[in-house]
Amino acid sequence: MSQLPNNTYALALHGGAGPVPGRDYTLVETHLRELATECKAMLASGGKSLDVVEFAVAEMEASGLYVAGRGSAPNTAGYVELDASIMHGPSREAGAVAAMAGFVNPVRIARGVMEKTPHVMLVGAGAQVFAKKHFYAEIRDPKSYYVLPIGVTDDEIRDKRAHGTVGAVALDQSGALAAATSTGGTFGKLEGRVGDTPLIGPGTWADDDIAISCTGTGEHIIRAGGAVSIACAFRSGVPLDKAVTDMLDEVKRLGGDAGVIAVTRDLSIATLYNSDGMKRASVSTQQALRVTTFA
Repeated sequence: MSQLPNNTYALALHGGAGPVPGRDYTLVETHLRELATECKAMLASGGKSLDVVEFAVAEMEASGLYVAGRGSAPNTAGYVELDASIMHGPSREAGAVAAMAGFVNPVRIARGVMEKTPHVMLVGAGAQVFAKKHFYAEIRDPKSYYVLPIGVTDDEIRDKRAHGTVGAVALDQSGALAAATSTGGTFGKLEGRVGDTPLIGPGTWADDDIAISCTGTGEHIIRAGGAVSIACAFRSGVPLDKAVTDMLDEVKRLGGDAGVIAVTRDLSIATLYNSDGMKRASVSTQQALRVTTFA
């Protein structure tokens, strides 16, 4: 790839694939625009991509506008379980948590796993112990904390196909790529269910050349190879859009739907999906800010 000036950067955010046609996502798009603008300023001032993707995902988790963090629905046992992951491209360091309950920002705990343990993933009770030990923000009253994202209906909660995820990918001025993803999982999921989001490879990936975050039906993304299959194809010379589309086509063939955001070292950005839409924003030193859901 050609060498780019040191002052270049790129960013993409997603608020989940599978939005409902006809529903008004103006408030979500406004939030994505404001968040992308803030992240752009961080990158333009020399901020690190790892810090930016953690910040972006944490903001989306706390907003209650997406099926992640505060906007998540209970599992079949009646309580919320959250999954998240984060990855730093230059070092390949990664952290993840799954089946987390009672904490505000699972993506921050995922970064803690990456930086404070020799492990990549902690789940369930062990993740809870780790989070408490390191004083991550806890939810004091789950009944009042969690809110359904705007427009979500009781029928959708009962529909186990309904889902949502948030994610961020970024390239900073040093050329470092990073990715992060977080979810509350599919509505009506079984207790202990884990999809692609916290899995380094299927749901989240970053290396020297590309950073990727996936959203959609996690079981199908896992079976289709997910993010790392895109990265391998891209590394072998397949154009970015084709590498993403090939994975999405495989998800569709297997019976699922998905979306992908990706940023490469040469400032290419992909925000592609095979569902009805994907809430998303993207910007770089070569591209003006774009925010949309269906277009």
